[in-house]
Amino acid sequence: MDVNGKQVVVLGLGISGMEAAKLLKDNGAHVTVRDNAAADPKVKQRAEALRRLGVSVELGEAIASMPRFDFCVLSPGINPNAPLVRGLRQAGLPMFGELEVAYRFCKCPIVAITGTNGKTTTTELVDAMLAAGGKRTKASGNIGTAFSSAVRDSANLDVMVLEVSSFQLEHIVEFRPRISVHLNLTPDHLDRYGSMEEYETAKWQVFRNQTADDYAIVNSNLRLPEIAAKKITFSVTGSQADYQLIDGWLVASGVQVLEQSRTNLIGPHNAENMLAALAVADLYQVPRENAIRALGAYKPLPHRCEKVGEIDGVTFINDSKATNIDALEKALLAMRLPIVLIAGGKDKGLDFSGLRPLLREKVKAVVLIGQMTEKLFAAWNTAVPCVAATTLADSVERARSLANAGDVVLFSPGCSSYDMFKDFEDRGNQFRALIRAKAKPA
Repeated sequence: MDVNGKQVVVLGLGISGMEAAKLLKDNGAHVTVRDNAAADPKVKQRAEALRRLGVSVELGEAIASMPRFDFCVLSPGINPNAPLVRGLRQAGLPMFGELEVAYRFCKCPIVAITGTNGKTTTTELVDAMLAAGGKRTKASGNIGTAFSSAVRDSANLDVMVLEVSSFQLEHIVEFRPRISVHLNLTPDHLDRYGSMEEYETAKWQVFRNQTADDYAIVNSNLRLPEIAAKKITFSVTGSQADYQLIDGWLVASGVQVLEQSRTNLIGPHNAENMLAALAVADLYQVPRENAIRALGAYKPLPHRCEKVGEIDGVTFINDSKATNIDALEKALLAMRLPIVLIAGGKDKGLDFSGLRPLLREKVKAVVLIGQMTEKLFAAWNTAVPCVAATTLADSVERARSLANAGDVVLFSPGCSSYDMFKDFEDRGNQFRALIRAKAKPA
């Protein structure tokens, strides 16, 4: 991508926006960054760092007059329907996502992993398994390290493993992974998308530019468009697929590979993640014994069904990463003991009433917190006793009073964290600290 001398505007000063601005600046572009979060300390720090590099940064609602830009880079956190974005689009300005811009500089093949849930775990699994097979690899994208940063090392890599969200896929043009992975699709982000069909269409973008020389690893339960890539399927539901979970075993083309019980990942959702990662490893011809060793050694990241302690015989599980209905459902299904559930958070426009049968089956009581308290109470209280808490600490105490020895207190909010916390990590860290202050460590 020749950007030398080009005038570029980057909208959004999150990590992706900052790294895109630096990449473009280093390749000769004249870069302006705009973000309306003028009071955010992290945004201010990033702005000062970019200004020292010679990047123009404008913060706040009042922005300078619009110069003539050659194209716009839209950070994934910026809503494409925001007034400023609409104005730029109506003016005919070419618009790319950060994913697309970084792709134009990438010098190695890409494995792109998407889906509603499980993306980070699968990305890390693929990265670990490829490394176990001797491949030079790096994980980036929505996982935390911006693609625009990681791409600087791409000439020295055999493969770049990318976690990609629907937001990142919205503004691709040429982005083409050698291997795409689509894990699942369940309701999420309906506060941004007008319908499930719109959300689904955004996810399908991962296949858009693939050809018959590429591969698409997909959950056999997904409804998909016609895709040009060679399709490889996985399933844990008993439907026919190339990679399956059968009687507790990960199975590849009819051959038992590894018992899930020998790994650190529980639940059918994590079996899906491992099967998808195994399919990628097989395409890269990672020796099977190396792949098995990597699967067995992998430990899940914090905030994903993480056992954090025990108090009076009650086990406390931190699943703060559960920010939608499907993630909450999968956490419930993974538990084998009676559950006291702590749930709630920011309203994302989702309907939780469909969980009532599972709650009746698995849950003794629910403690509700956050913006969604009233809606969840209305949706669930006829199925399972629900009580409201005012703070996270209050929710823990109420859950303790409702649980008996041998039970599980599952903190799986099913909602976004932004009503009460900085993010799901902050939410999970606070929960962990509350438990560990009083518990035997896990």
